[in-house]
Amino acid sequence: MTAAVICGSRLAAAHDGVAELVVTLRHGNGACTDVSLDHVASTALLAACGVQHPDDLVGHGWEKVRDALAVSWNRYQIDQIQGTSVL
Repeated sequence: MTAAVICGSRLAAAHDGVAELVVTLRHGNGACTDVSLDHVASTALLAACGVQHPDDLVGHGWEKVRDALAVSWNRYQIDQIQGTSVL
């Protein structure tokens, strides 16, 4: 089976009213999955793909989405180690 790739993106409103990026992944079997990314993950994904506009994400592998989500998640881990909270 072929790895999933980004086949589209759009902006959406998150539950807190802040914009988020939703990327659509197309899997090797043709199925599609939407993945929501907050600002930190979106910025990390754009940088990892070397693009400045979400439309240019098409064709990049799902691994970059996974890694961008990890960047976003790990920012909370760093804050907890330093004894601060961003929540």
